[in-house]
Amino acid sequence: MSKKIRTEEVDHLFDAILSLENREECYTFFEDVCTVNELLSLSQRFEVAHMLREQKTYLDIAEKTGASTATISRVNRSLNYGNDGYDMVFERLKQNSK
Repeated sequence: MSKKIRTEEVDHLFDAILSLENREECYTFFEDVCTVNELLSLSQRFEVAHMLREQKTYLDIAEKTGASTATISRVNRSLNYGNDGYDMVFERLKQNSK
């Protein structure tokens, strides 16, 4: 059974995240909300997605990030069949770095 993601509670969390103004505020908030391992897992997945978009091999990605091939495969599946969230953010980051 699939869990519903669009809930009032998730809306509240996203509103809180959208209220953050800078990287330091993100550190402060996420260190309270997440465990260290949860935050590192999220950042690892994001790095894996970035490397996959740069056409890096699973071996290169695993060596650099420490991610398992199962994690790399899951992220790859999201990139190919997900909601294009990674690509949306990558494009915005690219635009903001100009």
